[in-house]
Amino acid sequence: MRYKYPRTPHLPWSLGATSDDLHQGSVMQFAGKTVVVTEKMDGENTTLYADYLHARSIDSRFHPSRAWVKALQGKIGYQIPQGWRICGENLFARHAIEYTRLESYFLAFSVWDNSNQCLSWQDTQLFLQQLGLTTPKVLYSGIWCEKSIRDIKLDLQKQEGYVVRLADSFAYDDFAQSVAKWVRADHVTSDTHWMHSAVVPNSLKSQED
Repeated sequence: MRYKYPRTPHLPWSLGATSDDLHQGSVMQFAGKTVVVTEKMDGENTTLYADYLHARSIDSRFHPSRAWVKALQGKIGYQIPQGWRICGENLFARHAIEYTRLESYFLAFSVWDNSNQCLSWQDTQLFLQQLGLTTPKVLYSGIWCEKSIRDIKLDLQKQEGYVVRLADSFAYDDFAQSVAKWVRADHVTSDTHWMHSAVVPNSLKSQED
């Protein structure tokens, strides 16, 4: 079974939310719960299975920017249990933000088991470590505190925003109540979509050292 990654609703104070986006009118679903806030990366949402991969569209066509992550799937796919999937960001191609010193061109942010349950953050990290995969930078971890999360400092020239998720496991159908994002204002500054432009790779930390 293949699953399209759900659209992530914007937090009420997200500057980059438009009329076409999903909006969370309240954050009460996070109250009293442990959350993890990670940096939102400016790449292409990508899902890896034991024998397949796709971007947000399940029938994604070939694009040169997907060659690296396709090779990654070929290398680690046998370690992904049947019915499981790993979701993350393909950062090979530069979009609106240029990245330097990336740990990897693929940063994973969730793992889903064969019952379509997102693993807890702790279990996610343990599973990804076994495969040698990296997660985005953690900006906050702890009991939900709106003030602390609003006060997260970002370099808006180099960072797109952040994503909040429950630290506990949650079901696919509960995604909209378990994950939310904040995005900088006017994030996309070009009239030409990155897929219709020449692929300009971001750079890895290993390339800079």
